Amino acid sequence: MSTLAAPVFLSRVAIIKMAIPIILANAAVPLLGLVDTAVMGHSGTAADLGAIALGSLVFSFIYWAFGFLRMSTSGFVAQAEGANNALEVRRVFLRSAVMGVFIGLCLLLLQYPISLFALSLLDGSSAVEQGVRDYFAIRIWGAPAALSIYAITGLLIGLGQTRRLLWLQLWLNGVNLVLDVWLVMVWDWGVRGIAWGTIVAEWSSVLLGLWMVSRIFRSQTGISRSVTLWRHLFAGDALLKTLKTNADIFWRTLFMLIGFAWFSNQGARFGDTMLAANHILLQFISFAAFFLDGYAFAVESLVGRAMGARQRAVFDHVIKRSSEVAGITAILLATLVLCFGSYLIDGLTRIASVNQQATLLLPFAAAYILLSFAAFQLDGIFIGATRSREMRNASFYALLVFLALAWLLTPLWGNQGLWLAFIVYVVARAVCLAVYLPAMRRQIEQHSLFTH
Repeated sequence: MSTLAAPVFLSRVAIIKMAIPIILANAAVPLLGLVDTAVMGHSGTAADLGAIALGSLVFSFIYWAFGFLRMSTSGFVAQAEGANNALEVRRVFLRSAVMGVFIGLCLLLLQYPISLFALSLLDGSSAVEQGVRDYFAIRIWGAPAALSIYAITGLLIGLGQTRRLLWLQLWLNGVNLVLDVWLVMVWDWGVRGIAWGTIVAEWSSVLLGLWMVSRIFRSQTGISRSVTLWRHLFAGDALLKTLKTNADIFWRTLFMLIGFAWFSNQGARFGDTMLAANHILLQFISFAAFFLDGYAFAVESLVGRAMGARQRAVFDHVIKRSSEVAGITAILLATLVLCFGSYLIDGLTRIASVNQQATLLLPFAAAYILLSFAAFQLDGIFIGATRSREMRNASFYALLVFLALAWLLTPLWGNQGLWLAFIVYVVARAVCLAVYLPAMRRQIEQHSLFTH
């Protein structure tokens, strides 16, 4: 037994430094998508370009469904770290990594029916569909690696190792970028080259990530060599808690996807011009999310450690300081969109009607960005605390609010009514989570003892 270490309070600058590597890592992902598009756009056909777009979309949805591997891992790891339980940190990681490999192997075994189902949902030409088949048949072999990276990422976030996370993400995207250019533009492998570049990057990133993890584990002290790491790894209580948390996060994310899909689909009902204008403004929102997600990821680690250490003062401090920084960032981002959004729209489209509608809707996008930071922050808080049931419920209730408002407002104000409902949707997500926050805070004991 040992007494709890003294609380450690972080400054706003320290939180920003913790978030910056995550922001940069997030920004690297769409950059790679642009490179893929540019490579195929300069050396392939229109069908090749369409195959890459649809094939990437298929894998985005597949891997999105298992994003809980990352989120639950970061929360459980942070709590174990806060409790000074290095052995449980290792077990949480191994539990998640084994689950990731198992799910990846299942995807490999089911690749044929998955491919058939995905193609049945796509509406492309025969040339595009053949390209998607070729792309899928190669890239699916990276599934165990891609899902293992979720476990590694969750561990790094949970431990607050954001610089290592940045290096891992830069390696993943850098190798992918170089191989895309080499295999497509030099060897002329076309769509297959893009797929091969991706899976080589994924498997090499797993090796790099495991090397990082081994260095972290070797630096930990207080674990006897006689301890069997695999003992109790899949004990009933631990496994049940992990599976329940993962299931709740899965449903939470599914409800969110339904909300965004509903927004896009309803926008399409107002014509191609409105659909295109909405799509452009969603890119601004996605860009802002890189920054706000950085603070949310940082707060996952900090809140989880405060929860594990039973330090309510640290818990309160982390929420206050990180929310201040995220709120200021949201104000700056919203102001930039309002002041310079019209210039960005000019650079994204030359279609006058689309440009006009997107410019008129800029205040709605700015309002969404300004008000969304609370939802991002609360997501990070509840992920760090692994309060998955509350996240699931809040996401469901917010979706109901959004659908009801969209049903009421779109007949009155058209696309602007849809945007109003969309803004209320992100606020409702925050409000529904905030309702659970006081009860969660009351359960944190100021002083506690932990057995190691």
